[in-house]
Amino acid sequence: MEAMKQIQQLNQLNIVALAGGVGGAKLADGLAQILPPEALTIIVNTGDDFSHWGLNISPDLDTVCYTLGGLANPLTGWGRLDESWTVFEQMEGLGAENWFRLGDKDLATHLERTRRLRAAEPLSSITRDFCQRWGIRPTVLPMTDDPLATVVDTVEFGELTFQEYFVHQHCEPTVRGFRFAGLEAATPAPGVLAALEKADAVVICPSNPWVSIDPILKTLKHQELFASKPVIAVSPLIGGEALKGPAAKMFKELGFEASALAVARHYGSLLLTGFVLDTVDSALAEQVAGLGIVPFSTNTIMKLSDNRRQLAEDMLHFVQRLSV
Repeated sequence: MEAMKQIQQLNQLNIVALAGGVGGAKLADGLAQILPPEALTIIVNTGDDFSHWGLNISPDLDTVCYTLGGLANPLTGWGRLDESWTVFEQMEGLGAENWFRLGDKDLATHLERTRRLRAAEPLSSITRDFCQRWGIRPTVLPMTDDPLATVVDTVEFGELTFQEYFVHQHCEPTVRGFRFAGLEAATPAPGVLAALEKADAVVICPSNPWVSIDPILKTLKHQELFASKPVIAVSPLIGGEALKGPAAKMFKELGFEASALAVARHYGSLLLTGFVLDTVDSALAEQVAGLGIVPFSTNTIMKLSDNRRQLAEDMLHFVQRLSV
């Protein structure tokens, strides 16, 4: 009875999650397992969006949506379940660029998105329709409907678009910094500011702070929205390493230690109320507290669906404690 009462209390929370990439998608899925659909909004990074084969591709949006819809490849965390590669193989045979793999099911998403964008339909509207068709009930919003591109400044090649750095160059170039092209003109997508105003708390998923979360925060341009409610981040670094992606490498190359503490410092106490570390990093909790941020340690590795739900539940209990 007590456990049921606690879950009912969690269900009363209205949460906005900021997400990008596989880690963000997994925690979003965990939150969706607990919260009523109307109580969860996921704002997704679109700085990774780019054009390939003449198609508009939104990697983070698709990863989040495929995960929430039970459509994602469980082995990679991205792409589609039971994918086939007929078109890709034919394109490759015709000499098309093959550094970014597009499966047949995934291609359908990009073809329809591109058709509708060219007809002047906004990305947020297309995303809403796709979610309805895929049976996704929480609200998923792109951070902006405007073009915004994450550009990685590298030692070896100068500026690279994110997918050129991430996929084509396998994250190997040395990072010097980042630029968000189009930021000045970008405004939050419809529904983003309203969701933040209504939220009881904001959860920053275990996504790359530099290239998944910073673009969202910079696009918002409304930091006062965070001042009146708890903002909790989950560290994407565990034991100084990222489970996926180049976050740890980026911290090191930019002159910072690669650690959960460095992630907490990156966000800072002006933004964060609380910070979730993996139990592996629990010894850093005192130093996180020294930043003026309330620490909480738990298992943050989400190998299975049950792990996603458990982390989401732990996170929501932490939100409740911070809200008192």
